[in-house]
This record gives sequence, structure tokens and C-alpha cells, in this order.
Amino acid sequence: MALATDRAVEGQEAAATGRPVVGKGRWISGWDPENPSQWAEFGRATARRNLGFSVYAEFLGFGVFAIWSIVVPLLPKYGYTGAAAISDSQQFWLISIPTLVGATLRIPYSFMVPRLGGRNWTVVSALLLLLPTVGLAVAIGQHAGFPVLLAMAALAGLGGGNFASSMTNISFFYRDSEKGKALGINAAGGNLGTAAVQFAAPIIVTVGAGFGTARPNLPVVGWVFVPLVLLAAVGAWLRMDNLTEARSEPGTYAVATRSAHTWILSFVYFGTFGSFIGFAGVFPKLLNDSFPGRGTYVLLGAGMTLAFLGAFVGSMARPLGGIIADRVGGWRVTVLSFGAMALGAAGVAIALQDKNFGWFMAAFLWMFLFTGIGNGSIYRMIPAVFAATVGGESPASRATARKVAAGAIGIVGAIGAYGGFVIPQVFALSKSMTKGAAHPTGTIVPALWCILACYVLMAAVTWAVYGRRRPGGVTV
Repeated sequence: MALATDRAVEGQEAAATGRPVVGKGRWISGWDPENPSQWAEFGRATARRNLGFSVYAEFLGFGVFAIWSIVVPLLPKYGYTGAAAISDSQQFWLISIPTLVGATLRIPYSFMVPRLGGRNWTVVSALLLLLPTVGLAVAIGQHAGFPVLLAMAALAGLGGGNFASSMTNISFFYRDSEKGKALGINAAGGNLGTAAVQFAAPIIVTVGAGFGTARPNLPVVGWVFVPLVLLAAVGAWLRMDNLTEARSEPGTYAVATRSAHTWILSFVYFGTFGSFIGFAGVFPKLLNDSFPGRGTYVLLGAGMTLAFLGAFVGSMARPLGGIIADRVGGWRVTVLSFGAMALGAAGVAIALQDKNFGWFMAAFLWMFLFTGIGNGSIYRMIPAVFAATVGGESPASRATARKVAAGAIGIVGAIGAYGGFVIPQVFALSKSMTKGAAHPTGTIVPALWCILACYVLMAAVTWAVYGRRRPGGVTV
């Protein structure tokens, strides 16, 4: 009660002076990024500081989220062979279950920012990452069976939930004209955690085992996260802020759920982000299965793989999508991205049929590039859509639109992330249905043609709803 009273007093002081007030617990009252003088004197520096710590915490979250994508292909070398072997179908489950859990957690995670504050929830969500990392280290170290490994992989979904709360929080800090760039940087910094793990983990597990050792030291992948997670929690506690203005108003989330735009944007984001996280998860396995021995190198006894390039390219492209969307409109960038992704899917299918490693890598990286650009453009579209459809031009109306958009971000991010679960499962189904003399282990080519058709549909929906000029339409 005393804390609520303090915030009320701080809010009155901020309203009277027109300046933000930093109160107890690093709660800021009177935050208005659209106020030019406030933004220049206080807002920009504060927003950038919170963005920096948010990126680091989300970076670790995505690293945990993706950790099983690199661990799974190495399980046979660690001793999961014979009676203890993990089947092909089980491997796809270990890769995809973190995404299923992470997608489901994204909506409650996005609620935590208005309820507890962005800084406070960043601390809590960072510390929760100790569960999947320590759990992985202990479970694999004891050669646990598939049920226990699946449970630990499910806990890795906690890292995926961080994305929604981080994006929701940062959306409140930035003015509309810079939101696309800021959200793109925040998302890209987080997405890079996937690439970083896929690059560093093969090196860490082989160096940790000793130069030239054939058996990787997989438990060390979990232990290495512990000090990094503690650093993220301490940094957020000391340097991030909570925004009183981020407190949810009654009905804002309900407005987001009732809006058709929330579900349309979720559908198209399912295609871009779902593809990014789904492809990133299975890429190391696909590379190993389709081209054994290709794309993997040993330097000074440490193993390295080119599989990290997919997540790296997609992550780095994400801010570009937001920046271009700020200038030319999100729908144009999104439609272009789906068209390019369709071409990439066709290229991967043809490369697999021809067993051409070079074209396989080029076509897959092309797809990753445009998943990132599309992710950035859609996240720029969300606040623009709700700014155009909710409220008016007054500061209060703009604040309400920002809160509805923040609610939509949580929903869109959650629905989109389910694509990361669906894609590995579709690949698993395709492989199981095509096993035969021509393909002893099956092929993902039929799945790629289905994915291509989905991209064409999603491009058409984006153009029809947000690009085609018509009375009462929304162009963003």
C-alpha cells in the first residue's frame, strides 16, 4: 500500500512539473517519449540504457532456448548409442519442445511487465534460466534417458518466454518514430543468442573435453551459462528501470484479443519468426543428416560447424527489416520477404534433390536473411496498426494505443513462436513418410514445397489486409 501511495505521489509530481520522476525501486513516473524536450534531456539516454541490458538478458534467453539444437546432434558421440540411442523422431522432439513451451509462456511473460515492472521481471526471468542450464548439465552428465532429457529440454522454453516480456518492455520506452529500429535491435540482440550458442557450443564441448578428444563434454554447455545468467540478473537489478506508464489499463489486453489485426499479424509472424526459430533449431541436424562431414571443421582440437550461420544471418537482418519498414512501410517489406523466402524454400528443395551442398547452404542462408527482415518489418507494423486503429491524437489516446499494441506484441510473439515447433515436426513427418529405397532415412523435400505454398498465402494475406488500398483499410 505504501509503495502504491509513493507512486501516486510521484505521478502527481511528474504531472505538475512535466518531467519524469524516478522513485523507489527505480520506478519512473511521467514517462512520455513523444515529448521532445523530455526525450532529449532524459528519455533517449534512459531508453538506450534499458535497451542494452534488455538485449543482454534476451541474448542469454535465446541461447538457452537454442541449446538443444546443438546438443542433440552430439548425443551419439557422448555415448547415447545402442540401447541408449535417441531415435530420429525423439531428436526432433528434443529440438522442438523448447519452442512449444517457450511459445506458450510468451503471453503470461508479456503480462509480467505491466504487473511487476520491466526491470523487476527481467531479474526474475534471467534467474529462471538457471533451471534449464543446470538441469541439462546434470541430466546429460548422468546419462539420463529420453523422458528426463525431454523434461530438461522443455525447461529450455523459459528462455523463449523472455522474448515477449523484453519486447513488451522496450516498446514502452521508445517513441513511435524510433520504435521499429529499437524493437529490431532488441530482437536481433536476442536472436543472436541462438547463433552464439551454435557457434560456441561445439568449441566449448570439445575444448572442455581436451584437445583431440572424440567424446564431447556436453554438460559443460549448461554450466558455462551460470555466471552469465547471474551477471544479467545483477545488471538488470542495478541499471534497468520500471515504468509506471507501462501499467496495464483495464481492458487493453482484451481490446488486443478482440482485434482482428492481432490474429492476422500473428498468422504472418508465424511464417517469419516461426520459420526463423524452426529452421535455426533443425539446421545443425539437417546439415549433419543431409551432408555428413560437410560444414564441420576441427581447428586445434576444437570442433566448429557452419550451422550457426543461419541464425546469425537471420538475427543480423532483423534490425534492417525494422529500419526499412520505418521508411517505406511494413507491409511492403513483409510481402517482399515472403516472396524471397518462397524462392529460398524452392532452392533448398532442389539442392537436396541434387545433393548440392553449396546451393543448399546458399538457399538456406537466403531464407534466413529474409526471415530476419520479415520479423523486423512485422514488429514495426504492430504499433503502427494499433496507432491507426485505436484512439486518436491526444497523449492519452496515444498511451492507450501503446498499451494495446504491447498486449498484441505478446500475443503475436507467442503465436508466431509456435511455428518453431511446427516446422521440426513437419520435417520429422516428411522424413518418416518418405523412407524407402531412394531415401533410406527419408527426405524433407515434400515439407519444403508445403512451406513454400504457405509463404505465398501469407504474402497474399499481408497485401490484401495492409497493402491494398480500399475504403476503411489500414496501410502500414
